[in-house]
Amino acid sequence: MRIIHLLVIGALIFAAAYVYRIKMESTARVERVLRLNAEIREQRDAIATLRAEWAKLDAPLRLQGLADRHLGLKPLNATQYDQLKNLPERPPSFARPGAADPIGSMIDTIEAAADASSVTGSVPPPGGQR
Repeated sequence: MRIIHLLVIGALIFAAAYVYRIKMESTARVERVLRLNAEIREQRDAIATLRAEWAKLDAPLRLQGLADRHLGLKPLNATQYDQLKNLPERPPSFARPGAADPIGSMIDTIEAAADASSVTGSVPPPGGQR
């Protein structure tokens, strides 16, 4: 009988320690959640402050005043547009007529160099040359 009493007392002590550990873990987690909620609240307040500041900086009247003060732009009139027939002639071409495309020949040269450098010593080049 005494052994059973000792086992029951040991089980009760173990259960009490286990419940205490669970309580401490839950208390720590509650504190962490409260800290995170406070941090979220601070971040939301900072975002609201930044949005208000952006709205102030992005106000159309403020931007118009800055543009008038610093850019010196004039309003666009409908008479400033011209017809296509009044455009200047196309500038002269610097390539000779009948000559190969200079940019295309550069690309061909680069591609040929890349093909030649991709051949390794272990594989014979196309056409059997070494």
